[in-house]
Amino acid sequence: MAEVKATTVKELREKTGVGMMQCKKALTESGGDMERAVEILREKGLASAQKKMGRSALQGLIASYIHMDKLGVMVEVNCETDFVAKTDDFRELAKDIAMHIAAANPTYLGPEDVPDSVIEKEKDIFRAQVTGDKPAKIIEQILEGKLRKFYDESCLTEQVFVKDPDGKKKIKDLITEKVTKLGENIVIRRFARFGLGETQS
Repeated sequence: MAEVKATTVKELREKTGVGMMQCKKALTESGGDMERAVEILREKGLASAQKKMGRSALQGLIASYIHMDKLGVMVEVNCETDFVAKTDDFRELAKDIAMHIAAANPTYLGPEDVPDSVIEKEKDIFRAQVTGDKPAKIIEQILEGKLRKFYDESCLTEQVFVKDPDGKKKIKDLITEKVTKLGENIVIRRFARFGLGETQS
């Protein structure tokens, strides 16, 4: 097997943010194919990210975003160590999330934070929208689809990141990418969004 060049390893590292040894292994496994090596790292990275996501995250920072002095957001984003909290990557992530909250106006952090009473109310509305004499199984599938759409619109982690040019990457995917790159669990703990003149419900 041909020797993997250090310049190729460096290029892959810069492209993915993954360590040199892992990049070299991926390139060796892919036979020097850069695109395949990226895929290999993504597959392995996502797996390792899932393991990291179970770890305690009590460090981090509170980021803020003010738009035209009329809209403000504060968000607490946690990681495992103060070292990672001070990195440019982590700070940029927190700022991006704050800006996203300002633009997308989520109501809840994640699907698990939506109260059961709200879910039942939404389901009642969805049931009223289902017309025709459909089997119960089909109705349930329609309800589940509508509920997923509700989560996508109202839950921060399920929303598509406003800065994603392809319109596919969700906030939870953005978090997973950073977990893979920084090597620590990252959690959005809470957020608050204030609009000038709004009344609190």
